Amino acid sequence: MNTVRPSTVPCFQLLGAVLILLILTLPLTSLAVDVYVDTETKQLYIEPGPGRKRIGTLVLDNPADIDIPEEPHADGQTVIADKDNTNSEAPNESDEQNANITLREDGAFSFGSQNGDFNFRLGGRIHADATFSDGDDFVDAGGNLFEANDGTEIRRGRLKFEGTFFRDWFFKSEVDFADNEVSVKDMFIQYHGTEFARIRVGEQKQAFSRELQESSNDLLFLERSVMNVLNGPTVDRALGLNISASGQDISGLGQNWTSQIGIYGDTIDPNKRNTFADEGWAINSRMTFAPIAEAERIIHIGIAGNYREPNDAGELIDAPLSLAYETTHMSNLNLIRTDISGIDNIVMLGIEGHGLLGPFSVGGEYTHSWINLQGNPNLDFHGWYTEAAWTLTKEPRVYRDGLFYRVIPNSAFSLHNGGWGAWEIAARYGEVDLNDGTYKGGKLGNLTVGLNWYPNRIVRFMASYDRVLTIRNSPLTKRDGSKADDLDTFMFRAQMTF
Repeated sequence: MNTVRPSTVPCFQLLGAVLILLILTLPLTSLAVDVYVDTETKQLYIEPGPGRKRIGTLVLDNPADIDIPEEPHADGQTVIADKDNTNSEAPNESDEQNANITLREDGAFSFGSQNGDFNFRLGGRIHADATFSDGDDFVDAGGNLFEANDGTEIRRGRLKFEGTFFRDWFFKSEVDFADNEVSVKDMFIQYHGTEFARIRVGEQKQAFSRELQESSNDLLFLERSVMNVLNGPTVDRALGLNISASGQDISGLGQNWTSQIGIYGDTIDPNKRNTFADEGWAINSRMTFAPIAEAERIIHIGIAGNYREPNDAGELIDAPLSLAYETTHMSNLNLIRTDISGIDNIVMLGIEGHGLLGPFSVGGEYTHSWINLQGNPNLDFHGWYTEAAWTLTKEPRVYRDGLFYRVIPNSAFSLHNGGWGAWEIAARYGEVDLNDGTYKGGKLGNLTVGLNWYPNRIVRFMASYDRVLTIRNSPLTKRDGSKADDLDTFMFRAQMTF
């Protein structure tokens, strides 16, 4: 992540002031409603949902004089009724010069032109965490004490600004204020004016691993699995070019597949070297296929590959490759860790599979990493996890374009109306092995269970329990010299996504 110095913060304040000024000066002479179509049934809706695609905006010139015909659908969503008095005329030239301002059901604030050529959206996320560890009284080989930090933190505090220009050009800029610093997450432009591909340039997630590509807003647990020890340092965000396509882009080939390929440099972090300064590069690809892709029945399979060459010094991002398992983001406790320099190249293979049947889902991933070194024996590491989830209130997880998204409750929590939101339980076991022959980077396996409550589509409360079951070749031991296992970690989160 690239840390922006505090002196740059007024730039974001200035941007916010300009946006507010633009909004206040927009002529509000009409009401606009976003329209969505179900890609399977072709039914029209006026709110987003699973399997729906936004097709445009319904403009009402005199909203006070027009009664929008609506009828409830079986799933509780609102459907646009087919009435004779519905205003279906195309907007005239003066309408296209006006703007619509919308507070979306997902909490985001959007505004744009009525003809859809220009649209902008403000959003963000807040992840407020608390963690507590038990059995974390460890020492290193020198007798120094190591414990997990207990306490609270803002794990993520992000603001997002994204939008569309001339209908075919999309941009996204997302900034994180966690750790009381400013860092850039996504910052890219994308062209989607063709029927067969989307072309994206900028800082973005690389084309590898379902778990890594899925948003932290949608994960079943507070932290990603131990497999991410291999994926995070090598195939997370980087600056590059990505070309993607899916079955929804090319007619006649079905709607159940995705494919993407990308070539990347290093991350957005600045290059501070003046010797061996040329940065590294990578090429990777991920493909998925869902032979069954229904609202409540899904089979998902995927495969991904990655090839990365380091910088001229044989390092990643101006430092040795660090593979470590930190129990939580704030614990500062690494139970296994190894730093690798003198790298020639890295080759990775990822395999993934997942199944969903109504409120039940089960799946997992496997990553294998071959690290080829300069003048030393090559290293062979691997990691994997398997997970299962059950929505107690019967809602299925949302699946779209090869990724899973968080549950949308059928009824929002309300003491007045009697709704209780959605409740979900989940379990996961994972392992990562950094041992290869005489090279001992460490091996660890852990079990995680979680309980998630979704009061509505914007707010989520999470509780997770993690226990280290197996560990080998850790740099830490208990005070009596035994293995650093039996560590219990309790994690809690209050999340808002808009």
